[in-house]
Amino acid sequence: MDHLGYRMKFGALGPSTNTVVQPDFDDMRPVGVTNHYSRIVIPDMAVNSDADFLRLVGAIKDNTLAAANVLKSCEVQYLVMGMSATTFWNGRSGAEAYRKMMEDRSGVGVSCGSFATEAALNQYRVKRIAFLSPYFPVANAQVRRFYEDCGFTVVRDVCLQRPSPVQIAHTTDAQARAALRQLDGDDVDAIVQVGTNMSMVRMAAAAELFLDKPVIAINTATYWHALRAVGITDKLQGFGTLLSHH
Repeated sequence: MDHLGYRMKFGALGPSTNTVVQPDFDDMRPVGVTNHYSRIVIPDMAVNSDADFLRLVGAIKDNTLAAANVLKSCEVQYLVMGMSATTFWNGRSGAEAYRKMMEDRSGVGVSCGSFATEAALNQYRVKRIAFLSPYFPVANAQVRRFYEDCGFTVVRDVCLQRPSPVQIAHTTDAQARAALRQLDGDDVDAIVQVGTNMSMVRMAAAAELFLDKPVIAINTATYWHALRAVGITDKLQGFGTLLSHH
């Protein structure tokens, strides 16, 4: 039994440009669980259009399997995907194929943002949702398609069109608050934030208090999903009702 990870050794994959998901996952880590991060090597390319964003997604896809191979050498027991755009691509069937590819390559179970946020929304039994992302419209269309394939009605969405992968992590609280206010309404039962390099685990928890509805940050949902998938039911405070009550 691993001396520190005596309950679980998680592998975590994220783009090399991502500076948020690793500390977020570590902040939610219960005692006896360890996170072992492998970086998907991509350039910090300028992103100014849908075409640029598609090139970024392609770079991530090309190098993901190599990063997964690195994790196999320390015998991780479960894989947590620390990036989100690629996990929503081509609807629910495309997401299922992607998850299977990662399970086959890693040899362990996999939690990813698309299915994790679906599971989180199902915990709250909601159907009408809104979501925000740091992406461009071409990616928001893929996220919308996934959620609609899962039976949700997407009422509204916001894409912040951040100018590079690294700049996603520079998104301010003011920008996030403005997006939440733009999305909220009586016609929305829950709000989801996607984009793992956008720091919203604590903002989402706070927003639940003043919006009086579930606000689900993708990093919270993905780590929650991984914990529950391996039978760890610890309740954690400070990250919203998903981790404290479900």
